[in-house]
Amino acid sequence: MSLAFKPGAEQILRAPKALLHDHLDGGLRPQTVIELADAIGHELPTTDVAALGDWFHRGANSGSLVQYLETFQHTAGVMQTREGIERVAAECALDLAADGVVYAEVRFAPELHTSRGLTMSQVVESVLAGFACGSREAAAAGRPIRVGALLTAMRTAARADDVARLVIDFRDKGVVGFDIAGAEKGFPPTAHLSAFDFLRRENSHFTIHAGEAYGLPSIWEAIQICGAERLGHGVRIVDDIEFVDGVPVLGRLASYVRDRRIPLELCPTSNLHTSAAPSMREHPIGLLKDLHFRITVNTDNRLMSDVTMSSEFGKLVEAFDWTLADLQWVTVNAMKSAFIPFDERLEIINRVIKPGYAALA
Repeated sequence: MSLAFKPGAEQILRAPKALLHDHLDGGLRPQTVIELADAIGHELPTTDVAALGDWFHRGANSGSLVQYLETFQHTAGVMQTREGIERVAAECALDLAADGVVYAEVRFAPELHTSRGLTMSQVVESVLAGFACGSREAAAAGRPIRVGALLTAMRTAARADDVARLVIDFRDKGVVGFDIAGAEKGFPPTAHLSAFDFLRRENSHFTIHAGEAYGLPSIWEAIQICGAERLGHGVRIVDDIEFVDGVPVLGRLASYVRDRRIPLELCPTSNLHTSAAPSMREHPIGLLKDLHFRITVNTDNRLMSDVTMSSEFGKLVEAFDWTLADLQWVTVNAMKSAFIPFDERLEIINRVIKPGYAALA
């Protein structure tokens, strides 16, 4: 049957989804934040569950990436013990599975979870244990999910080489790649070039946050100097597209990104919150889809932006009249762009995603 129709909320929830850009410390349950804070004596703005959720949402909706990032002092702040980190990771897998996500790459910065004595290796072990626990529980409930970890280095720090080595140490244990994140302007990825060179020598995968709060130079450096396989956000590639007599004309960089099928890890609601786009209807994702870029849809930070994959899909259906076929297309795009082996990607596409969408027709 045809998938060329606008799906309703129930169909969107049931649709299989693939997620490439989700921050572990951006997706905690408010109740969990409160309980973990109480256990380690971390002071929060409030201990009321609803009020705390609202506080995170207000901070994210500030219009500034720098202010957006400040909210993480409380989520990362409570993720400082093995037990706490494992709980957060397990709940992440369960929450994503409940939202219909069948494959996810969830990223976190090991260096942000060592203030109470954990080593970065212990942080990674704890996250992987949590993902495994949550995935087992989700499968037992009839919602199987595969979760891989991306290890993130902070571009404002100097631990990228150490994090890159951890990627190699754990790549056969659940870590699928490397990422670099944090304040973009003034902190170019080329400052950490040795980490990217090391990862390439080791045949490892990596993505780079670029083209979110800063424009084309950041994207160019990420791709042409550092060798990024995917762009974290990448929404500002639209700055290299101009309209001539109403017809979009791609510049050299935009053409290169499209021609090489470099995946864009787009996070629509998050982009609105950081002023990378003025509204959902004006978000560049519509144009980029029409121009056949390799776009994917992602959550970024589920707690801060108060989103799920289903809510993001729903907003795009309403803003751009996307059909179920369009949702399947971006989901297959994500699986094609995942950092797991090719045959495993095909297995999920052909045995999970396509049959799952066909069942909704």
